[in-house]
This record gives sequence, structure tokens and C-alpha cells, in this order.
Amino acid sequence: MVIEVKDLVKRYGDLIALNHFNLTVKEGEILGLLGPNGSGKTTAINCMLSLLKYNKGTIKIFGENMKPTAYDIKEKIGVVMQDVAVMNDLTVYENIDYFCGLYISDKKLRHQYVIEAMNFVSIEEYAKFTPKKLSGGLLRRLNIACGIAHKPSLIFFDEPTVAVDPQSRNNILEGIKKLNEQGATIIYTSHYMEEVEQLCDRIIILDNGKIIAQGTKDELKAMIATSEKITFEIFDINKEIIDKIKLLDNVIDVNCNDIFLVIRFQKAEHNLTTIIDFLKQEQIDFEKIFSEQPTLNDVFLEITGKELRD
Repeated sequence: MVIEVKDLVKRYGDLIALNHFNLTVKEGEILGLLGPNGSGKTTAINCMLSLLKYNKGTIKIFGENMKPTAYDIKEKIGVVMQDVAVMNDLTVYENIDYFCGLYISDKKLRHQYVIEAMNFVSIEEYAKFTPKKLSGGLLRRLNIACGIAHKPSLIFFDEPTVAVDPQSRNNILEGIKKLNEQGATIIYTSHYMEEVEQLCDRIIILDNGKIIAQGTKDELKAMIATSEKITFEIFDINKEIIDKIKLLDNVIDVNCNDIFLVIRFQKAEHNLTTIIDFLKQEQIDFEKIFSEQPTLNDVFLEITGKELRD
């Protein structure tokens, strides 16, 4: 195992941020760590990196006990945090060279690694720019380059695509896939469920400092009652009709706004036929219909009772 965390407890006074948190991460895995704000994700990462002291438990990385002075372990780890952390007075090249130099002393090898890191995130043409001249997306790419230039075998990505344009987001996600293909083990947190579905081999849902569900995306979807979500574009429906829909077989819940009627169903045959027949019978006109399988967002909402961004 690359990471083994056992019975980790972290308290802030009376608040228990991590409550007997257990985690294993296999070599070459991309693990998604999900949870609403305040669930303990960042605390868990900071404990694993020995940036925070904890009250109880053990943390092993690469089979060795992790501690603040474990520099032989830390040189194998890359960290890309949510807040961009670069030197504003240094150029793009100088920033990457500085962070790479914390681990790579050989100047010739470091120069090679810096060039490779710039090419990897496609910012080589901005090598002489200072951070203040970069867009938000380019800053994110620089942040990633600083974190991965020394070629770590374990990389933590904490919300790496926050507030970036779609092109930069795609560039970042493709880069993370490539890092994994080259052998890196990755811990990934995000508020964007589609990114987690796209990237992660296994997903952990954390809430109130505890793991409340884990598995592949398909395993997580199989844990919940929802098996189908049907959405109608509809313009005139009253509360009486909505109450009748709630009484139909296999209906879990119904949500309606000015335009869309969204119905979640348990697994059953002919759910779509049932609801269409009902609306026709009640003479309710509708336009477009969308039928979809449950998403990770549905899993998260059903398991935690919260939206991911809560």
C-alpha cells in the first residue's frame, strides 16, 4: 500500500474533525475524496502530510511511519493545494525551479525537470512571465507544475480546477490522467462530481470526520434507492398533480420548479411509461423528456442529505 491510515482522530477542542478515520490507497490508484465543506477532507490531507498533529492513530506512507522529519518520504510526494502558492516576484521558470530545488539539488537535472514540467502543463511560452501577468487558468497550471516538477510518485490534488476556464480545466484533467499513466498514485478532491466520475478509480465519501461510503462509482450508485431520474420540461402543473405523482408506484420523490419536473424512481420496469401515461391521463402538456441513471451527485445527496457544496 502507498498509504495506510488507521484509527486517525483529530480534535479541535470539543470539535472532532476526524473520528477514527481509516484509509488505504493502492499503488497506481486515483482515489477521490469527497465531502461537504467541514467534513474533514483537508484535515485528513494535512495530517497525512504531517502538517497537522493528530490526537490518535497511525499514518504510514510507502510502508514507513509519516512524521514531520520524514524527508525521505516527503521528497516522493507532490502537493497541489486549492490556494495557489507561488512566489509573485519570481518568473514562471524561477518558481518551478525553486520548488523543484527543494528536492533536486543537481542543477542540470533540475533544469531538465523544470522544462519538462512547463511542457507538461503547456506554459512553456510564459516562462519569463511573473504570476501577476497570468490568467487564473495559467496560474493553476503553474501551481501544478510547481507541485509535480520533482516527479513525485504520490500526488495530492486539492480542488485543482476551482475558478478556471473550461479549456484550462480540460488541460488539468488530461494532465492528471497522464501523471497516473506514468505511474503516479493520486489523491483527488473536488466539488465537481463530473471530474471525480471521469478520473477516479475509487471514491470515498466523508462526512463529519467519518467515512460513510466508499467504492467504485458503480458500487456507490448501487448503494442508493434511486435507479432512474426522469425530467420533464413542463409549464403548467399544480400541487394536486404533484401530490398524485408522489403516490405512483416506485416514486421516491418529486421536485418541480417553473420549468422542470424531476422525478426519482426506485428500480423497476416501465417507470417512464407509467409517468407519461399518468400525465396524459391528467391532460398535462410537456415538452422534452430526459431519463438518466443516478449520478454521483445523487449518491452524495441520498447518503449525506446534503449537496456537495453545502
